[in-house]
Amino acid sequence: MESEQRAFLDELLGTASPSGFETAAQRVWVDYVSEYADEVRTDEYGNAVAVYDGGDPAVALAGHGDEIGFMVRDIAEDGTIQLTSIGGSDKTVTKGQHVQIHTDDGAIPGVIGQTAIHLRDRDAEETAEINEQHVDIGTADAEETAELVERGDPITFDQTVVELENGRIAARGLDNRVGIWAAAEGFRRAVARKPAATVYAVSTVQEELGLRGAQMVGFDLDPDAVIATDVTHATDDPGTPGKRSTGVELGAGPSVSRGSANHPNVVAAVRDVAETEAIDIQLQATGNRTGTDADAFYTARGGIPALNVGIPNRYMHTPVETVDLADLDATAELLGGFGANADEYSFPVEF
Repeated sequence: MESEQRAFLDELLGTASPSGFETAAQRVWVDYVSEYADEVRTDEYGNAVAVYDGGDPAVALAGHGDEIGFMVRDIAEDGTIQLTSIGGSDKTVTKGQHVQIHTDDGAIPGVIGQTAIHLRDRDAEETAEINEQHVDIGTADAEETAELVERGDPITFDQTVVELENGRIAARGLDNRVGIWAAAEGFRRAVARKPAATVYAVSTVQEELGLRGAQMVGFDLDPDAVIATDVTHATDDPGTPGKRSTGVELGAGPSVSRGSANHPNVVAAVRDVAETEAIDIQLQATGNRTGTDADAFYTARGGIPALNVGIPNRYMHTPVETVDLADLDATAELLGGFGANADEYSFPVEF
């Protein structure tokens, strides 16, 4: 990965973007794609679209820019902060973690309290629900805390990018800043090849709350086809139950989903790009739903041909999500090749 592209990735990962509070990360994304786009526009909720004006068809390379997190639900009399979830936060990995509370005046550091092992009744231990957990910012009482934070302030884990062996990284919120990185990079690579088609790059908001940004964009943009890039479970770690295995492995390339939202002609086009440009891909079965923005795009308007491309990710929705940078780069190559050659493909089903 080139230094400029890695710097872009690190800036995205270092910028908090919990669902409903994506503005800062969307600004980073817009600044990057603006250099390559004919136009960049945003809507009322912060969905961002970069446009390269070619001819027909018009295809979109999309990802969602939000991450899971928490929110200040209330302030207790002792000054601790009571939590509520933003998206699918995992109660089993929260206690004992460093966090940042994102206020209008800047970030306030804190910790999610965990009673010491010496003091707990380990015979009766249960994992407390997130709304029963608390953040300690060091204040003495509710009045002192209320001078610093407000109900509704978002909270994220304070987790930096960690370099692992063999070109792999771990961080919070790879889901799905890696997806919008790939959408932006795929767009850049497609534009460099001066495609005959119109190509959009899209960063949606509020996917973690129910695909809401994609619903807005799908109606407004109405492209001829869309690829929604998100993380997908790499099920090659020893903790994955065998019955939940998908065969998707870290380091073996992006996954191309089949079934449900995934339009067969878009699947065929992307597989053709992968074969032509020697990009390793993995196939993934999604019989009922993809669980990604593709599910919202394909039912927009009269139906938009869609596909979910997945970036393999271990330990999803934890502070130590792990991806292989080679998979990420291959995803950008795949999206770039699709955008560059979109005029060669037909997306409606022929009967």
